[in-house]
Parts: sequence; C-alpha cells; structure tokens
Amino acid sequence: MSSSDPSKRPRPGPWPTGGPTPESGPAMPPSSWAKRTGFRPKFSGETNATDSGPISVQPQPKPKPKEPEPNLDLEAGRARPGPTSNGELSTVMEKPGQEKEEKDKVVRKRRDSDGGGGVAGSRPNGQAASGGEAAAGSRRGTRNEEVVDVLPQTVVDDDGFISKHSHMKYELRDSPGLVPIGLYGFQHYLSMLGSLILIPLVIVPAMGGNYEDTANVVSTVLFISGVTTLLHTAFGSRLPLIQGPSFVYLAPALAIINSPEFLGLSGNNFKHIMKELQGAIIIGSAFQTVLGYSGLMSLFLRLINPVVVSPTIAAVGLSFYSYGFPRVGTCLEIGAVQILLVVIFSLYLRKVSVLGHRIFLIYAVPLGLAITWAMAFLLTEAGAYGYKGCDVNVPSSNIISDHCRKHISRMKNCRVDTSHALKSSPWFRFPYPLQWGTPVFHWKMALVMCVVSIIASVDSVGSYHASSLLVASRPPTPGVLSRGIGLEGLTSLLAGLWGTGTGSTTLTENVHTIAVTKMGSRRVVQLGAGVLIVLSLIGKVGGFIASIPEVIIAALLCFMWAMLTALGLSNLRYSEAGSSRNIIIVGLSLFFSLSVPAYFQQYGISPNTNSSVPSYLQPYIAASHGPIRTRYGGLNYVLNTLLSLHMVIAFLMAVILDNTVPGSQQERGVYVWSEPESARREPAVAKDYELPFRVGRVFRWVKWVGL
Repeated sequence: MSSSDPSKRPRPGPWPTGGPTPESGPAMPPSSWAKRTGFRPKFSGETNATDSGPISVQPQPKPKPKEPEPNLDLEAGRARPGPTSNGELSTVMEKPGQEKEEKDKVVRKRRDSDGGGGVAGSRPNGQAASGGEAAAGSRRGTRNEEVVDVLPQTVVDDDGFISKHSHMKYELRDSPGLVPIGLYGFQHYLSMLGSLILIPLVIVPAMGGNYEDTANVVSTVLFISGVTTLLHTAFGSRLPLIQGPSFVYLAPALAIINSPEFLGLSGNNFKHIMKELQGAIIIGSAFQTVLGYSGLMSLFLRLINPVVVSPTIAAVGLSFYSYGFPRVGTCLEIGAVQILLVVIFSLYLRKVSVLGHRIFLIYAVPLGLAITWAMAFLLTEAGAYGYKGCDVNVPSSNIISDHCRKHISRMKNCRVDTSHALKSSPWFRFPYPLQWGTPVFHWKMALVMCVVSIIASVDSVGSYHASSLLVASRPPTPGVLSRGIGLEGLTSLLAGLWGTGTGSTTLTENVHTIAVTKMGSRRVVQLGAGVLIVLSLIGKVGGFIASIPEVIIAALLCFMWAMLTALGLSNLRYSEAGSSRNIIIVGLSLFFSLSVPAYFQQYGISPNTNSSVPSYLQPYIAASHGPIRTRYGGLNYVLNTLLSLHMVIAFLMAVILDNTVPGSQQERGVYVWSEPESARREPAVAKDYELPFRVGRVFRWVKWVGL
C-alpha cells in the first residue's frame, strides 16, 4: 500500500479531458453531477468526503506496472479504491492504521450530507457517481464486498432512509422464494392496511350509502388495487409500489359529493352521486393518460422538484384537520385510546424486535385497530353504552324521549354492533364495471378532477424517486417516469369504470413501508396484489372491514394524515433544507395552503347559518357560497372548488416560487433522473425498468415513454 507521506506521493495526472489517456481511467462524463452543479473539490492531502454527497467507491482496473498513477475521485477529493490481488477493495495512498478512521469519517459525512438517505455509490439526489457507469453492470456481484469492507456502519437503528446496499433485505429484482415472498407480501400489505381501506369508509357514508354499499365499495377497492398494482409493476414504472385510493382524491371527492345540486336530494342518493364521481374520474384519468404517454410529463418534470413536492403532499395531510379529531371526539374514550396505541407502537416501541422483526413499528395500524376494536366490543357487551328504553336502530327523528335523544349520538358512535354489514354481505361477490350504473359526465366536475390528476402525478414523482433510491440500481429515466404516470391514468380509468369513488394512484405511504419493512422485491408486491384480488371476491371480507366503527376510522385517519404530512416534508432531504430560500418557499406554500382555502370555505357563512351538512364536512361546500360569482355558474363552481383545496394552493405557490426565485441546482435539490443513453448501456438499469415479455421492443420507437 502506498505511503501516506505527501512528499512521496506520485503527482496526480492532468485534469480529465474529452477522452481517456492511456494511463488513466475513463474521463468524467459531460453529464456528471460536478459539472451540472458547478462543484469544485478541494484537494488538501488526504481530504475526506465533502458535503456534496456520498463518496463513490468503485473498483478500478489494475494500474499498469510500469508507472502506477493514482486514480483520483475528482468530486470527492480523494483517491478511489482499486482492487488488490485478492479481489478486495483497497484505497490508494492510505495507511493501514488510518483505514478505520477514514471509514468512520466517510459514514459520518454520508449521514450529514443527505440526512442518512444516501445510496452507496450515488449522489444525494440519485445521480450515480462518476465512473460508476463502468461498474454498474456488476453492482450485484460486488454489493456484499462493498458493504462489508467499505461501509460497515451504514445501518442505523432509526427508521430513516438509508443506503439500500446495507439496509434492504431484498431489492427490486430479488426473488427470495415462495414462502418468504408470501410472508413478506402479507407483512407489506398489512402495514398499509389503513391506506387501502379507510377512504371508502369515509366517502360512502358521506354519499348517503348504507353499510351494504360500504362493503361493496370496499371489495371493489381491494379488487382494483390488486389489478392496478399488477399492471403498474409490470408495465408502469416497475417499482414495487402499491396502487390504491390516494388521499389526494379524497378532498375533491368530498367537494363533489357536497355539490349544491346534491344537497337537496333525499333518501339513498349513493348511486346517483357515485355515477357523477365516476364520470369526473374517467375524464380526469384520460387527461392523466395523455399527460404521461404523450411525453408531456417529461417536460412538466422540469418544474417538479423536492421544494415543490414537499409542501404539496404535506398540504394533502394537513387539509383534513377539521375532519380528524372532531370525529374522534364523538366517542373520546375509544378514539383517544386508538391514537395513543398507534403512537406508542410506532414511536416508543419501534425498536422492539420479535424474531428479528419490528412488529410494533411495521404493524402499528392493524395492531392498534385490533386492540381498540376488541376493547370497544367488550365495553358494548358489558352495557357501557346501553341506555334503558333507547334503541340505536330507531331514526333520530322518531325518538321522543329526551333521555334517548341525549345519548343516541354516543350509542351510534361508541357501540360496535350498530353495523349489519357483516351479516348482510354475501360470501361471494364479483366486482364488475358499471355496477352502479352508467357514469354521468359534467364538464365542471371533470375539470376539477383533471387538476387533481396533476397533483396526483406530482405525488407519484416524489414516490418514484424516493423508492428507486431504496430498491433500484438508479432512479428511472424521464421516459420510464412518463410511462408510469400514463399507466396510472389508465388504472384510474379502471377505478372510474368499476366505481371506487376515487382514482387509483401510487400511495405515498409506499416509501415509508419499504424503508421500515426493508422489502423492495417486485415479486413480493405482485404476490400480495394477487391475494388482494382473491380477498375482494369474498364478500364477507368487505363486510368485516365496513363494520369498523366510525370513531376508530377517524382515529386511524388522524395518524395516517399526520404520517402523510411528514412524508411530504421528508422530500426536503434532497435539497438544502437549511437554505433561507427553501425555508421561505415552503413556509409560504404551507401557510397560504391553509389560509386561502379557509377564506373560500368561510366566505358567506354566518355563525347562525343552519346547514344540513355536518360540521366536519363544511369545508367542502365552498362551491355553493364561495366569493367568485360570475355570470357563468360552471366557472364559479370550478374556481371556488379548486381554490378551497389546500393542495392546489400549496402546489401553485411552490411551483411558481421554486421556478422563479434564483437558486443553484444543489440548493434546490433538483431531482436527478437517469440519462436514457447511459441507462440503455447499463444492464442493471435496463433490467430494473425494461418492460417484460419483450413488449419494449415493439414500442422502442416511442422514445419518450421508455428507456
């Protein structure tokens, strides 16, 4: 090994030019991270890793014996490691006694530079290190050697976003076997139970549907989620991302449900409103399909960066603050216990491991649901919510006794035997398209959903990038991303035809689930999707889920929405979060995303106004009393509805400010996607994202939606 004395070191070669010299390694490609960001390394002896990102550790060919020249990593400011005679990695110009100290510094710098989220051999935002193109094809072959010999301390106890090489149990193309796939697939989907089932439990009662309608919609959601997940993992982005009813669609769905033309309807108007929702979702999904498959998404992608994604997704979670705890308060002793259990499991007991699995962190939602539901059942059977002479099944308008009127709300919200969904649901039911009737199309509702589909695409961009850094060899190309968005449009079209009440898109919670379960295998997600399809055919499963008391649903949603807010803000780790530019942009976007919709929601409403809409749904009736009142009723509806949605305001503020306020690419954290040319040359990247069954060869001429 070379001496560490600076005076005895060989002088570094000339700065790389357009082509490699006979004695040096490959030159830095023109599209390297350093040239794009203007980064200038500082060479001072044995310089440690800079704050520009994780150090590139790539094996280099053996130097020629006649005159070995050091192969400097020009971005990191130190020598790259080269293979020794026994195939192990060693670093040129480094003393043996300094090896451990250097590794510790590398790990510390890696964590500091990207919040623990760096990927070995990549820059903070997913850009592969210079020189990594030559070794990317053999990434899997050298992965274990790199982990053990170079980054032994990358694994941390927290559940952050860590280097995939030491963090993930299985990566994208790994196939661990049928039994592990089944176990991990069950774990993966169970950890995301709340995201899959809670939305239909909110929108169906808001439409006036009964428990049987809720059970049928839940079964339909499970069926569509399974089908769309299989399609997306095969023909979309090919990342292990579960598709389902996204919270992005919940607020606009509630706004359409509470449209002025529906407020005067009496009786069970579920099917009538559902057909209106279906028509809006179908049009919005067709727009998203065109946005993706036409290649427009690749152009639009230039405007979407972490500073835009972060407040937009955070605003989705924050927008439901008026729904969450007010609904929990209808039966505080049940709802508060549910929230406390989920918080205790996911935070205080998150490091408790049973048989090598952090069961409390992974299963926080289903465990909390099971315990709270069991407690509510015991209280109901013990007569805690039984009042003499009062029947919970009698309509409130027919109750004469003041004693019963006083307690009827508590009985309905706290008792677990008020739902007859499990008893009335059949054992077998096949969800079929147009099961609620022919969709009804209105341009004003369709236009609202078109805007929402753009927000859903922004959400998916953040999920694609974050998940690819965990499980794939590199981030996808802009063409692969456009292909994924286009397929999400098609899958949302299926959701509209089947009638789930919302579009089907990538669930934001995927990133957290992958990071916690350490499972990134595509096969696991595909097997779980097949299980979802089977469960959707069993009517009793939908009936069982529809029997969950509403107060427990609201308590779970409080946690899910808080989690969604945090996941949105976590995208800032790809930018300089301490930059005053980014702080002001995110702060303004979040504040006005709460304040501007509040103006539209409260405009024209006096404190003494009597409304048939429950208080927790008041924010979604802005279309009937908003401040915009032109001669065109449809235009009034569109503008009042869109400007009352928190995520729309956050997106508009963030995308305008981030793309007009000056800032370097490194400060903004501009998303770095793989270059199509280099991706086609690297076998690992091609295998990660190429379409199966040689479908990609048929559509190879469509350059903007592929590798």
